[in-house]
Amino acid sequence: MVGGTVETTRKVTDQERSQSTTETPDADGLLSTARDHVWIHSASWSEVAAERGLQIFDRGDGARLYDVEGREFIDGISGLWVVNAGHGRTEIAEAMGKQAARLAYASSASFTTGPAVQLADTIAEITPGDLERVFFCSGGSEAVETAIKIAKQVQAMRGFPRRYKIIARRGSYHGMTYGAMSLTAMRNEAWFGPFMYGVSYVPHPNRYRSDFGVEGEQADIMAARYVEQEIENQGPETVAAVIGEPVSTAAGLHVPSPIYWQMLREICDKHGVLLIADEVINGFGRTGTMFATEQFGFVPDIMTMAKGLSSGYAPIAAAIVRKSVFDIFKEQETVAMGHLLTFGGHAAAAAALANIAIMQREELAKQSAEKGSYLKARLEELRSHPSVGDVRGLGLMCAVDLVRSKETRQKLGKDSKFTKYFNDQLT
Repeated sequence: MVGGTVETTRKVTDQERSQSTTETPDADGLLSTARDHVWIHSASWSEVAAERGLQIFDRGDGARLYDVEGREFIDGISGLWVVNAGHGRTEIAEAMGKQAARLAYASSASFTTGPAVQLADTIAEITPGDLERVFFCSGGSEAVETAIKIAKQVQAMRGFPRRYKIIARRGSYHGMTYGAMSLTAMRNEAWFGPFMYGVSYVPHPNRYRSDFGVEGEQADIMAARYVEQEIENQGPETVAAVIGEPVSTAAGLHVPSPIYWQMLREICDKHGVLLIADEVINGFGRTGTMFATEQFGFVPDIMTMAKGLSSGYAPIAAAIVRKSVFDIFKEQETVAMGHLLTFGGHAAAAAALANIAIMQREELAKQSAEKGSYLKARLEELRSHPSVGDVRGLGLMCAVDLVRSKETRQKLGKDSKFTKYFNDQLT
């Protein structure tokens, strides 16, 4: 497996290649140039320089990708949890081209575009509760940065300038820009520290390997109570927001019971803390509903989204807030949000509109729920294996927890023979 892609044994025929592109790529030349000039994200030089260490993709169709050497791959995690509607959606590409020909860009400072207005209206319609005001960005990390800034500024405007702290969950992934990285497990203190001041961490609602020595729903309840304890330890008058993914992705796809999020909602309301739901990965059908929050019975104060918003056809993201959050800007009508992004509200919103139309027409969220149930049932058949400790998931987000021992629940580790064998079968 390379970045979540699985190579198939089928070679692309010359006829297929001629039908898919007017010019056959020079594979060797592109690989050489890429190694000379392209800085590949999240890859060491040894990985890039290794034989077959770098794939250059030429085209996509549905769940399949084809590289410049004619190899076919199954895109196992839709890029980076992005291409929810699938590759090769000409409807989205045509919408992008049509909009670019009409208007490619207008300043996001004091102006907007027709597609951005329509998309904001659509997002407000499909998100739960009274989430209604949309701030556009160009990526998930930017959306999280925006959410952090909104939380801090709104608290200050409400008369609480000391409310600057953010509580995140250990093991989370919220992005790689500076503020988002400060909330994220994937960070390197030696290279990038010190990080944003005022961030503290609480345990995930891990029902299988709980920090509290309990299992199931009780683990969720204990995790929620710990959040309240952390708010009280920090001083409620200093905490701006709590942030979390409805289903924690990087931390192991732990799916809490609804009571966890409902308790967090009550706790945040009790202490005047804003609740941020990071739906950058969870959102747009991946968990079996358009947004994962729908399945947990709560409405966040701020929700972030990206990735599946356009299914990767255009770099676009957003943070949407509840009416009660934006109302402060109406009350203090001469104050603007202290945040500006060059490509926020870009006309690329046309791609997102076309993408959402496809999702609704083809009921992709419903399909995710149905196919996810089948996937999870088949994965459950692995539970008897001595190295399989747990199977969990929601919709098409599923995980198999590999362990050294079912009794101790010790993680198997990347260097185990089983893991190496498993990876060998996928590369």
